[in-house]
Amino acid sequence: MPRSRRAHAARRGGRGARSSAKAESQASDDEAASEVLSHYSSASESTSVAEEGAGSDAVDEQAQQEEVEDKLKECIDNVTDKSTRTRQVALESLRLAFSSKTLFDFLLERRLTLTDSLEKCLKKGKGEEQSLAASVLTLLCLQMGSGPEGEEVFRSLKPLLISILTDSSASPIARQSCATALGMCCYIAAADVEDLVSCLTCLEGIFGTSCPEEGSSVPTHHSPPLQTLHCNALQSWSLLLTICPSSQIKKILDNHLLKLPLLLSSDNVNLRIVAGETIALLFELAHELEEEFFYEDTDLLCTKLKALATDSNKYRAKTDRRKQRSIFRDVLHFIENGECHEETIKFGLECMYVDSWVRRRMYNAFKEVLGSGVRHHLQNNELLREIFDLGPPLVLDAAAIKASKISRFEKHLYNSAAFKARTKARSRVRDKRADVL
Repeated sequence: MPRSRRAHAARRGGRGARSSAKAESQASDDEAASEVLSHYSSASESTSVAEEGAGSDAVDEQAQQEEVEDKLKECIDNVTDKSTRTRQVALESLRLAFSSKTLFDFLLERRLTLTDSLEKCLKKGKGEEQSLAASVLTLLCLQMGSGPEGEEVFRSLKPLLISILTDSSASPIARQSCATALGMCCYIAAADVEDLVSCLTCLEGIFGTSCPEEGSSVPTHHSPPLQTLHCNALQSWSLLLTICPSSQIKKILDNHLLKLPLLLSSDNVNLRIVAGETIALLFELAHELEEEFFYEDTDLLCTKLKALATDSNKYRAKTDRRKQRSIFRDVLHFIENGECHEETIKFGLECMYVDSWVRRRMYNAFKEVLGSGVRHHLQNNELLREIFDLGPPLVLDAAAIKASKISRFEKHLYNSAAFKARTKARSRVRDKRADVL
């Protein structure tokens, strides 16, 4: 999205010899990928050591960085290799590298080459390769940001993403990744409202097939891979809601506040959870448009949410029940009282507060794409820092970095104190239960 609009949204919240040769080829590919990641990890560690050490280590750090870039160049070249296995290994290596580091300068002059290679993988690849290519595309767009470079990447591959996503004969895992890629790339780099609306319509057409048919109150049953696809499409759709203009939000409220509660009866726990979070997001957006917003079926909705927040059915997995209860307690509390559970995200010397359903959806979207690299990007990626109003990246000297680190002994003392307090609190609860019995 344009910077002004995105900033506004952030504020708003084989056999025989052949088989042997093939096995050797796959082993060499795996070794190559491992080598790339090893070098990348080594470079990351050397960077932090260099920050703490003397300036004489800067030369070694630069040499390590050049070596890493050479490996990444090799991976970019391997994306067009004849071997499917080699292409997949290269894509996986790029995915891990892009999610763990900010590489704008390195990718700036290679984005067109990489975009063309990803297009070939999406067009001619199958299943896993298409899925990996869509994931790398998402990360490439995230690295390029919301400027002309990111917009160029999104515009060139948007039609192909939509084509794969809407093709029922395509691999489910490829469609799942394309649903995530379409939503994230549109969120980052869509230049106008027409792009936004077309992506919303496409995603709605995917998860809408899970909604009950007319005259029925039971969601349509689908296979688990298709249910995951519908979850991804609904998550991407709700992400795009956070940057929708007010006029579009009003239309969406009229059309979907009656449909989405029906998904709470789905037999898929993740689809139920995503539907609940999306309902809370829509309520939040509705109250921003109109303070006195009133939903006629609030009592019925709260009854459904309360049942899910206290669900103890034994036929559901224990982890599913725990996750579901936690989420729906937050959703129910927000619908009834208008208060959103606040979460604090710490990264480096900074922290960020996730205190609305808009910010929660935005943060979860980036966390799902970046994985464990989300904190690094929050510290150093200008796009994320702008979206979450964090300001320019902090420039820290070696002394500040060293002072911010907690010793192993201090961590041990803190964990011991926390364990002792937790044991006392649980003992008091157990005593009360005994009294009652």
